[in-house]
Amino acid sequence: MPTDLEFWLKVITETLILTTLLVGLFGLVVPIFPGLTVIWIGALAYGLIAGFGVKGWIIFSILTVLMLVGNVVDNFLMGAKARDGGASWISIAFGLAAGIIGSILFPPLGGLISAPLILFLAEYIRQKDHFKAFQTVKSLLIGWGWSVLVRFIIGLVMVALWMIWAWT
Repeated sequence: MPTDLEFWLKVITETLILTTLLVGLFGLVVPIFPGLTVIWIGALAYGLIAGFGVKGWIIFSILTVLMLVGNVVDNFLMGAKARDGGASWISIAFGLAAGIIGSILFPPLGGLISAPLILFLAEYIRQKDHFKAFQTVKSLLIGWGWSVLVRFIIGLVMVALWMIWAWT
């Protein structure tokens, strides 16, 4: 039977970890914010504090795979949709770089504004057609929307797995 101190330390630890996981989950709507990685780090911290055990190692392994897949699928969906919309790889690279720089310099909306803007400009310079450039930006934004949805679902699964680990 745990003492009162052990009980409250467990409650405080789990509350702090859950708060971290939820920050990661809701941060997934912000471009460039590594929400899945934040969730993974929270789970790692929990394992280091509470101990992994067999169930913990299994769940943490699944969380690691989900985090890696989620981070890759994010970039793939945005780039693939932009490419489907006619964007060149170099324009996509410029848009990605602008998104990263914009997110760092002007969080949280800097990346949301700079990536489509630079993609539009790069495609307009390349194709000399504002309608085609706009279509590529539209495709990028559709890809971004799908990536947010997919990452959020993956994040929900990760948080649910942690809850199973911590509370069962």
